[in-house]
Amino acid sequence: QDNAPVESFFASLERELVHDERYATRDEARTRIFESVEGFDNRVRRHSSPGYVSPAEFERAYNQKRPRLRLHGSWGRPLGGTGM
Repeated sequence: QDNAPVESFFASLERELVHDERYATRDEARTRIFESVEGFDNRVRRHSSPGYVSPAEFERAYNQKRPRLRLHGSWGRPLGGTGM
């Protein structure tokens, strides 16, 4: 199993948001890191692993290729199935 993408992510996170930064509280640090990851890394930054697109673009393209499973009522069974 290749951990290189995860190791690269955490190295970038530490370099950009942890080293040489001073946060008043843990909540401030948590908020800043979350905003950076969710707002930039997942939506804007292109990554080499999924073909130089952002994770959000990759997920959107992936989901467009697959039909959505429609569930029946509150039972959580696929439409047309008996669930037995």
